[in-house]
Amino acid sequence: MTTVSRRPASSPRQLTRVADRLSFVYLERCTVHRDANAITAEDAEGTTHIPSATIGTLLLGPGTRITHQAMSVLGECGAGVVWVGEYGVRYYAGGRSLSRSSALVEAQATKWANRNSRIDVARAMYRLRFPDEDPAGLTRQQLLGHEGARVRDCYHAQADRTGVPWHGRKFTPGDFTADDPPNQAITAAGQCMYGIAQAVIAALGCTPGLGFVHSGHELSFAMDVADFYKTDIGIPLAFDVAAEGDEDIGPRTRRALRDVINGSKLLDRCVADIKSLLLPEAPAEDDATEFTDRVTLQSDRGMEVASGRNYADEVIW
Repeated sequence: MTTVSRRPASSPRQLTRVADRLSFVYLERCTVHRDANAITAEDAEGTTHIPSATIGTLLLGPGTRITHQAMSVLGECGAGVVWVGEYGVRYYAGGRSLSRSSALVEAQATKWANRNSRIDVARAMYRLRFPDEDPAGLTRQQLLGHEGARVRDCYHAQADRTGVPWHGRKFTPGDFTADDPPNQAITAAGQCMYGIAQAVIAALGCTPGLGFVHSGHELSFAMDVADFYKTDIGIPLAFDVAAEGDEDIGPRTRRALRDVINGSKLLDRCVADIKSLLLPEAPAEDDATEFTDRVTLQSDRGMEVASGRNYADEVIW
């Protein structure tokens, strides 16, 4: 018996609320199908049922296949779908975002388009990374200088802590094995963080290309967000992996980072950090009016008027 359209429509608040969902569900090497109002993940070990309304974003890893019916129920309940690499550390493609509101992407574009607000966000990002230092009044060049010094100090501190020899940061594009083990681990951790940041950005409906520190790349904002966790997660973990040996640096780094991400609830933290930067005035709860499902029309005077009406005989502009 068909189950299409038998599920009641979700309200806008249900569609946009992240806190009450399993924000990110990762699947790999299975077939994803639909069973009533749930999706199923079937592999050689059996079938797992996952209530579709509890999913914020479904991450589809290598070896997954998904049916049209599964995509249909995920769309009905407002879940995002992102195709990723192993353990969610590479972003390949994304479906719709979790939020049906454009509030976050509009706030991002507004802050990015103004030079003053753009540097204000850059300073807020620096403060988020290094809360013991006040970047108020710093120019972009000064921010970059301070950030470079803090990261360099982090490299040396982690080298001293782990006993791993450190000869400076090196990265050879296209040749991962050309660099020494700690640099390989740092590169692997960085690539993983970029993929995770882009998955979160896609789920929230923001655009990865409008960065506040990085610029000129389609993933500029993803690079910004990934850097939030470089000195407290990425670099220390990379040195821990390098200290354990030189073999299989890349895979071991990815697995270690996966465990840290799951244990520390980094994805939830990433969601909160992005929202606090782009909409700092919004309430902590996701049921704020900025996130309701509404469509308006713009006027020449900056007003927003209700859609779904004919304004041929009305003077409102």
